[in-house]
Amino acid sequence: MIIGVGIDVAEIDRFEEALRRTPAMADRLFLRSELFLPSGERRGIASLAARFAAKEAVAKSLGAPAGLLWTDCEVYVEDSGRPRLRVTGTVASAARERGVRSWHISLSHDAGVASAMVVAEG
Repeated sequence: MIIGVGIDVAEIDRFEEALRRTPAMADRLFLRSELFLPSGERRGIASLAARFAAKEAVAKSLGAPAGLLWTDCEVYVEDSGRPRLRVTGTVASAARERGVRSWHISLSHDAGVASAMVVAEG
């Protein structure tokens, strides 16, 4: 059963400018594992914008409840390259209340726009 669907887009240049204006914003939005590749190199801005869009899409799939923490939703990639979600704390609690048992996620970025779609399944 589908509990909710969320989709979001982020203009990559605008997202980059926001991070440049407010450097601390990156730490409020992302976990270290999202900011850096396994090699230790900083993740590219298009990839970060897609992850931000995914976090927005997660909130929308849950009905956008107040009080969700950005870092309670982690976007990671399996060895196969498939993106996945790991939720904890406030996001896990909201998902549990709504009966979410699994997540499906798709990320994309092209032509200056990053996008994400999330399906919350019960």
